[in-house]
Amino acid sequence: MSRQTSNRAPGTKPMFVEDIITRAGARVTLAVGRLLIGWIFLWAFIDKLFGLGFSTQPEAAWIRGGTPAQGYISGIEEPLAGIFQPLFLNPFGDWLFVVGLAGLGLALMLGVGLKIAAVTGTLLLGFMWLSQFPPVVGGTNPITTSHWVEAALVIISALTLAGDTWGLGRWWAGKVGNSWLR
Repeated sequence: MSRQTSNRAPGTKPMFVEDIITRAGARVTLAVGRLLIGWIFLWAFIDKLFGLGFSTQPEAAWIRGGTPAQGYISGIEEPLAGIFQPLFLNPFGDWLFVVGLAGLGLALMLGVGLKIAAVTGTLLLGFMWLSQFPPVVGGTNPITTSHWVEAALVIISALTLAGDTWGLGRWWAGKVGNSWLR
């Protein structure tokens, strides 16, 4: 009896981006979108980790004992503070936030694990949107923010297998097939 190296059924082939998107220009455009949103997450991780002075000052760097999630969460105003502060105003919240940014950034930049990235990225962006809930906090749009656009781009990347173009998605598909790990 031979051992299978993936969780797909014997004889089934993994699906690739060309099976969904037939135009080369569209595949390249989707790959660019995936890389852009991946870089947004990866850059946020790098800046929070090292405190490069963009959104995180050097003294607030995570490697210097800073608390990136707690810093963000502590700035949330009532009535939303009562929801988010008990959950994330602790070291676990910092770990979850920073490691999540790194994982999302790497998955999207490498083009692997995009289904998991779509779910977790959408959850993270949804929580960030809720923490700044426009009908309560205000803003330039009473409902949508850039968090919606970013979540859509992560979901589109996963659904179109955008990691196959300019990424390791094709190789990854050979390992995991069409499973939820794809």
